[in-house]
Amino acid sequence: MAQAQGFRYVERADGTVVIWHHGRAAATLRGGRAARFLAEVGDDPQPVMARWTGNYRRGNERTARRHPRNQG
Repeated sequence: MAQAQGFRYVERADGTVVIWHHGRAAATLRGGRAARFLAEVGDDPQPVMARWTGNYRRGNERTARRHPRNQG
């Protein structure tokens, strides 16, 4: 899978973590979810942030676009 790019995160003083993608807030994590995210972020946080926000390619976008249900 290609590396995710364009993500950054900010940890606020109240413990909230905001994940940004290309300048837009993609996710806000609070409490236990924020703590789990911070524990998981390591040397390469880009794929971790992509997974936590659900903003990653699954490989089926082209197939779904051609599906009859999505025509027209």
